[in-house]
Amino acid sequence: MVNSTDYAHLIVFGRYPRVGMTKTRLIPALGPAGAAALQKRLAEKTMATAREVTTRIGARLVFCHDGGNEKQLRQWLGGRPIRYVAQADGDLGWRMHLALKSAFDGGARRVVLVGTDIPGLTTGILNQAFNALQKRDLVVGPSTDGGYWLVGMKRPENIFEGITWSQRDVLEKTLAVARDKGMTSHLLEPLNDLDTPDDLAMEKGANPPLYLSVVIPAIDEARQLARTIATATSPDAEIIVSDGGSKDRTVQIASSLGARIVSGEPGRAGQQNRGAAAARGEVLLFLHADTRLPGNYVDHVFETLMDRRTLLGAFRFATDIHTPAMRSVAFFTNLRAGWLNLPYGDQALFMRKDDFDAAGGFPDVPIAEDLHLVRRMARNGHITLAPAAAVTSGRRWQHLGTMRTTIINAIIAVGSLAGIAPWRLARLYRLPAKKTKL
Repeated sequence: MVNSTDYAHLIVFGRYPRVGMTKTRLIPALGPAGAAALQKRLAEKTMATAREVTTRIGARLVFCHDGGNEKQLRQWLGGRPIRYVAQADGDLGWRMHLALKSAFDGGARRVVLVGTDIPGLTTGILNQAFNALQKRDLVVGPSTDGGYWLVGMKRPENIFEGITWSQRDVLEKTLAVARDKGMTSHLLEPLNDLDTPDDLAMEKGANPPLYLSVVIPAIDEARQLARTIATATSPDAEIIVSDGGSKDRTVQIASSLGARIVSGEPGRAGQQNRGAAAARGEVLLFLHADTRLPGNYVDHVFETLMDRRTLLGAFRFATDIHTPAMRSVAFFTNLRAGWLNLPYGDQALFMRKDDFDAAGGFPDVPIAEDLHLVRRMARNGHITLAPAAAVTSGRRWQHLGTMRTTIINAIIAVGSLAGIAPWRLARLYRLPAKKTKL
């Protein structure tokens, strides 16, 4: 622990990840969500390293952020001992100067500021930075592009004036300003600042996985599938159609639209598990073949899973039938999903692949495999509904009748929760059509 005469601050300068607004120079290589996910992982790694160092030496840890509010940041990175402070307006140099000055105004004697884009950052390097300030006025961590990824001081000086950022002489000019102010300096080892596709190529093992895999179980869905795939198509997603033995043109249509095909025995649970096993994305989204995703659905998935406590997300429920009866069905479905934390599979369930694997995937049951998985995951984390709706075909309600379908769905749900054998409940799902109109 440091004493009151050697009070230290560690400031992490970072951004709240937003799809399409974070790591924009990496979007051509990774996709909008992929670039944001990389920035998220880098920031999390930096904060874990920073937390370890500040806990050991008794320093204050500050996340100086661009974007996001304190609630969002706490859901993402946690609460104490982190203090959250919004970055000031102005260019990078002015924002860093004000952050450092604020720490000194608060009584700090040694202040280190570090960015979040450095895969090679370690606790040892941060310790070196604080130790260097015992003897020198300034410590700088040079980056390989001519800038720097860390700056630390033991007295408040604005060494950033007149610097043109994103140039290869940023470090050289900053050190010159420091010398003019009579500051002694210490340089740490150069590290790679991960900002561009070239930086990504230089960093061994840094190339991240695809962000999202959309898994669509299907059997004879030629009439619905093209429209469903169209709503799921995204530069951040691969589409996997898990076919259970279609006799129509389902497989041909899926292939022509760029989807990967996984084939096997029929059964929605098994089909979804096979699709998940073949997935390359770090996030899985399970989409029924007759359900259309909302616009910008990847943004909703990303933001929902920014809360580290959320293990499973889903969209709100809607159908393509707009009668008063079906609007009532949608209302009470969303009420149940939110109140009881029980969204159904036709709400497009999504989750991190690691969490899906840890839960054991969908149980091998003939009906209500979605509810069984949701209940299992709800025991260990939050279930969260995204604000947008996925639109499901109303064909089943038209086939059986609105009231009859609603009652059958309720019986299946209650029966599943009560432990009734799934094979008994599955019989209800195969009842013949009733001649009734909506």
